[in-house]
Amino acid sequence: MTIGIVIMGLLVGTLVGLTGVGAASLLTPILVLMGIHPSIAVGTDLVYNSVTKLFGFVQHARQKTVNYPLVKYLAFGSIPGAAAAVVGLHVFSGWYHNEEQVIQYILGFVLMVAAVGTLIRVLFDSRLKVNHLQSKPLEEKVGLTIFIGVIFGFIVGLTSIGSGSLFALAMLYLYRLSGPEMVGTDIAHAFLLATVAGALNAGLGHVNYTLVGNLLVGSIPGVVIGSALSTKVPSRPIRLVMSVLIFLSGLKLV
Repeated sequence: MTIGIVIMGLLVGTLVGLTGVGAASLLTPILVLMGIHPSIAVGTDLVYNSVTKLFGFVQHARQKTVNYPLVKYLAFGSIPGAAAAVVGLHVFSGWYHNEEQVIQYILGFVLMVAAVGTLIRVLFDSRLKVNHLQSKPLEEKVGLTIFIGVIFGFIVGLTSIGSGSLFALAMLYLYRLSGPEMVGTDIAHAFLLATVAGALNAGLGHVNYTLVGNLLVGSIPGVVIGSALSTKVPSRPIRLVMSVLIFLSGLKLV
């Protein structure tokens, strides 16, 4: 089982490095479909994501490709939103005892939304024009930014999915960022969000640390391999196929 998990981490890490598709969108449904309880899969994936995002954040901080004001305003909303989701679900489970089923259904729907969002980015990213909201300075969008953080943070707290993909979509349509700045800002914010949500899940006993370790052993070299291959292998068709597979995984969970 350990070798299988390491190999799975290697494959997921390679695909993430190759395509940029979020690890949670790939990993969490695989863990659930393997029979791991949804709450454990979510908590484990958040801790795993926190560690992997840390390496990316450090690199982008060195490259000065992080928009810190945007990270700050998103975090003002997303961290309380994620905390409310984790605590609320824990309280809910004490009353109704169907926490796992609720997480699985929500996970399935969010996967389908994330897959559609990824497809939109792949197919139409180059055709998007600057819209009215993008042209406004960040200071005029503080309320909207915090509100987006609350909604998406709540979703991440419930499912572990979206710390990268959902916020990346918001950055694409609502803010004017260069390509490297969007990636760096997305990773920096995802690191903060995954760390807080992962710590809350750890406090509730929803993290399998052995699983986290095995996944990291495979995924860290996988990300390096995928990143190296990304300059030689066209990622667009792979991202299209992965989006369809993620959508089908979500459909299976609901």
